[in-house]
Amino acid sequence: MPANPKYLTQSKTQRFAKITAAILGGYFVSVSFHLALTSWFNRPNIIITMTFSAFILWVALMIVAFLAKNGWKIWFLYLGLSLFFLGILYLGQNYNPVAP
Repeated sequence: MPANPKYLTQSKTQRFAKITAAILGGYFVSVSFHLALTSWFNRPNIIITMTFSAFILWVALMIVAFLAKNGWKIWFLYLGLSLFFLGILYLGQNYNPVAP
């Protein structure tokens, strides 16, 4: 049974924003989150955990992107979260340096 057209996104730009936010934005958020964790916790454990949990988080963020009304707001949210996690990564590398 096909989807009801009234529930589908009519605008091409909104559709493009949702698709790119789901794929790229969700990936950026999930990877930056796990990289931020590596700067504060045991790196090998986080990397091993990342192989599974990053994929699950990425899929969840894809679903959120398609449930949103406005694709550009989701893009700004995902970019903001990515920058936040990268800031935590930066602070973790400065205040919690890993011994070589």
